[in-house]
Amino acid sequence: MKVRPLTASALVSELLSRISALPGRARVIIDGAPAAAPGSLADALVEPLRALGRPVIRVSAADFLRPASVRLEHGRTDPHSYRHDWFDFGALRREVLESGDKVLPTLWNAETDRASRAEYVPFPDNGVVLLDGTLLLDQWLPAELTVHLHLSPAALARRTSPDLQWTLPAYDDYAPTPDVLIRYDHPTRPGWVVSD
Repeated sequence: MKVRPLTASALVSELLSRISALPGRARVIIDGAPAAAPGSLADALVEPLRALGRPVIRVSAADFLRPASVRLEHGRTDPHSYRHDWFDFGALRREVLESGDKVLPTLWNAETDRASRAEYVPFPDNGVVLLDGTLLLDQWLPAELTVHLHLSPAALARRTSPDLQWTLPAYDDYAPTPDVLIRYDHPTRPGWVVSD
């Protein structure tokens, strides 16, 4: 296994090339711990894809949380619940990734603990759904391209904010097999992992 060093802008360009080559409707998952900020990378792809004529729908798994009564059933700092009970993977599959020609961009408002009441948006034939989130790649979510921003255990611990340190055990046995694996200990110097 080799790692090809990139700059942050080169990473965006490489992913842009991969995504723009996908035919028809494309579902792309950018996965990583909150410390890796997968949403920032997904956001950086939006305008360049639109400039290439690919309509983009941005979706975040953070807007598909389960109600607090479910996700906090075992307390506010339970790593097992965080891994398995916090996100509504069924709704992501049903309303975003397998929803045909329309997508629900948000489902749940965590601040109010109520439905977001979002409207469906059209998913054009050449559109791209960019979904970001954490712990997504062992849930059998359908996608044309999956990207994982990998942090070493030391970098994950160092870069995780104090209020989320309790989530670290949720990543102990998380070993996704994405289409694209990026070493992301240093976001300004990412490394594209290339299989031998």
